[in-house]
Amino acid sequence: MFKTLSIALAALTASATVAAADVSYLSNFIKEQNRDSQVELGTVRAASDGVVEIFSFHKGEVGPLLGSEAVMAGANLDVDVDVRRPLTNVIAVLKVDGQIVDSQEIDFN
Repeated sequence: MFKTLSIALAALTASATVAAADVSYLSNFIKEQNRDSQVELGTVRAASDGVVEIFSFHKGEVGPLLGSEAVMAGANLDVDVDVRRPLTNVIAVLKVDGQIVDSQEIDFN
């Protein structure tokens, strides 16, 4: 599963036009956050219902799923995802219709 996710994330980041062509994205979040039991993502926009998943992310490797939060079509304000306390940085992955449409690395202080 992690290998498939890593390949999908690599394909997503290699294509700069994906975010422009899709109205689904993560925005307005704090790239550096305190180690806590919650990841603050701010506004998440989704073209249809989806999910934000938070994975451990260390040295370019995607680790285990730490938490997830469902999002509805449209703008979802103040999205926070409860997570098991991360020991490393994380990556937030937005999936819409089962497809990864955006991802963002988040560093913890």
